[in-house]
Amino acid sequence: MLMPKRVKYRKSHRGRMKGRAKGGSTIAFGQYGLQALEPHWITGQQIESARVALTRFIKKGGKLWVRIFPDKPVSKKPAETRMGKGKGAPDHWVAVVKPGRIMFELEGVNAAEGKRAMRLAEHKLPIKCKFVQRQER
Repeated sequence: MLMPKRVKYRKSHRGRMKGRAKGGSTIAFGQYGLQALEPHWITGQQIESARVALTRFIKKGGKLWVRIFPDKPVSKKPAETRMGKGKGAPDHWVAVVKPGRIMFELEGVNAAEGKRAMRLAEHKLPIKCKFVQRQER
């Protein structure tokens, strides 16, 4: 599962997800991309399941880039624990995704294949997404 090797602080604040993505909103590597339309926390497991769905569909035909990484720890207290006694231990890791962020990129397949592959990946994610293509200049 995806998670950082080391972090400066074990626990972090929840933060807010207002506004659009500050960076990573254009296709940088591949020909096709999957763009987020809603703000959400995407877990490492969700990223991995979407990646597996994409790679299984394209087989050895194309190249895939995963543009998001879960670097935010989410803590959770044990079940049936009374309030207080501090913040819980880190439970899992999430990537903060804002609207406009390109999450996956793909190249080496035609547009129809790319769209079908991205549709499979979108079904593994908890947000609405949009299939985008690189603009030719």
